[in-house]
Amino acid sequence: VAPASADILAKAANGIADDFLSTALLAAACPVFFAPAMNARMWENPATKRNVRTLLSDGKHILGPVTGTLACETSGAGRMLEPETIYEALCAATHPKILEKCRVLITAGATAEPIDPVRVITNRSSGKQGFAVARAFAMAGAEVTLIAGKTNEATPLGVKRIDVTSAQEMFEAVKREVSDNEVFISVAAVSDWRVKNASSHKIKKAFSGIPHIELEENPDILAYVAKLPDAPFCVGFAAETENLIENARAKLFTKGVSLIVANLVADALETQTTSVVFVTADEAKPLANTTKEAVAEALAQAVSRFVN
Repeated sequence: VAPASADILAKAANGIADDFLSTALLAAACPVFFAPAMNARMWENPATKRNVRTLLSDGKHILGPVTGTLACETSGAGRMLEPETIYEALCAATHPKILEKCRVLITAGATAEPIDPVRVITNRSSGKQGFAVARAFAMAGAEVTLIAGKTNEATPLGVKRIDVTSAQEMFEAVKREVSDNEVFISVAAVSDWRVKNASSHKIKKAFSGIPHIELEENPDILAYVAKLPDAPFCVGFAAETENLIENARAKLFTKGVSLIVANLVADALETQTTSVVFVTADEAKPLANTTKEAVAEALAQAVSRFVN
């Protein structure tokens, strides 16, 4: 029921069936979800809180509300969730929980290495695939922590998000979080190098000429996690320009991980669809011309077979 007013919450909680909607709710044999929307004072009223507790104890589901601008032109708790978020919550509630309570750490998005306070070295990763993976694993019941670099993607419902900028910041965040997780999935496009002589002031073209930029290697986050004592189950992503399976399998062994999801750069960056190959030590399974969401679902299925 969206929007769910204080009136319909009260009727449903007390078994009142005096109109079409309340009668349908009283007769419903399916799961019932309410997305409340009302004035903040109405939402905070003890009667509404009591009705919500009753509905929850009856097995009904309450989605939201959130704090924001309300129809009465005030701001506060009582704003209905966005329709996209409601849809995501409904999908998650009915999704098979093949990874229930599995703790999963995911990196996503691009890192950015500063040259000066204005300029950075980065890459073309949008973060779409990593966020799709986080969403799929959360829907499968996992407790997901997402460490995100540069991206415009919205945080999936139920996912803990930690924002970082550089590869070193991502590395430090992974080190802090990884011990609590059973699975680590490195989707992020992490810069291999950072600027060793980054300037603290904007480099002026008119006075400096062509700047000398000295690079140094960034930490290998995936390899670090894979070599930890009692390391989590590790999955890496590889975007290649040639020799896809050979390069992916080489990465599998050099990083010391169990699974690599590999694709060609043309199929991976700044696209809505993709083609990938799931590469293990023994086999290579292609998944061609599909969505990034489908890849994420397939990965959740694959990981569940390894960890369960």
